[in-house]
Amino acid sequence: MFYGFLEDCAVSKADLTIGHLARAAGVNVETVRYYQRVGLVKEPRKPIEGFRHYPADTVDRIKFIKRAQQLGFRLPEIAELLELGDGRCKDVRSRAEEKRAQVEAQIRDLKALRATLDSLIRACRSGRDTTHCPLVQTLASEQPLPGRTRRRK
Repeated sequence: MFYGFLEDCAVSKADLTIGHLARAAGVNVETVRYYQRVGLVKEPRKPIEGFRHYPADTVDRIKFIKRAQQLGFRLPEIAELLELGDGRCKDVRSRAEEKRAQVEAQIRDLKALRATLDSLIRACRSGRDTTHCPLVQTLASEQPLPGRTRRRK
């Protein structure tokens, strides 16, 4: 996978410093450190002399984290997926179905938001009241926005 990079750097596959690890995973060093702080990546023990060395499979772990983020999973959810692992497909599928339901709810909310904005824009375009902008008046009022549902958690 990333072994071509390792050959270019003259580094063995099991001997990755944090810089090599970050480069091979396509992230920056601070991302690796952050993942360590939140418990997604284990920090190797520091040797008496020299740098910490990460196992090569840490690259795959970081790439997994980044791909899961692209699918909308938050870091706590990703930690749970990593803990479940490969052999718990039913549980992983359940988490993916929950995430899909959240995405569908967000899409509904975004569509309602678009409809509200469309309505406000139409009111502004009507030009009936040239002294007051309907959009600004609506935003300044404490009335609920038309067509807007309460935010889901």
